[in-house]
Amino acid sequence: QVQVVESGGGLVQAGGSLRLSCTVSGSTFGNRALGWFRQRPGKEREGVSYISWSGGFSDYSDSVKGRFTISRDNVKNTMYLQMNSLKPEDTAMYYCAADAQVWRLGSLRPSDYNYWGQGTQVTVSS
Repeated sequence: QVQVVESGGGLVQAGGSLRLSCTVSGSTFGNRALGWFRQRPGKEREGVSYISWSGGFSDYSDSVKGRFTISRDNVKNTMYLQMNSLKPEDTAMYYCAADAQVWRLGSLRPSDYNYWGQGTQVTVSS
């Protein structure tokens, strides 16, 4: 059984930083792309960033490009999202997800992922 657990959310002032972590257990972590998604109140879940199974390829949504950095450690079965220059509009529940299939580059489409965590809240005050 695959378990996905996020951590690292919290309350931060605008311009501040947070680092989110995601651990995946019970599966072959190292051969799946991973993604970060977020959902703001009243909005649909949106892709923030993803990283390929090897860590060699990653991409970001336009809204976070240049401010967020995704990485993964396949030895620790952990993925990270370093979030800098946070803005109030980054306030959301952030979710980690693992690709439904193996050996893919990943995507920002939630429908491509079928293992999800419970989420971690990020709140950015102005």
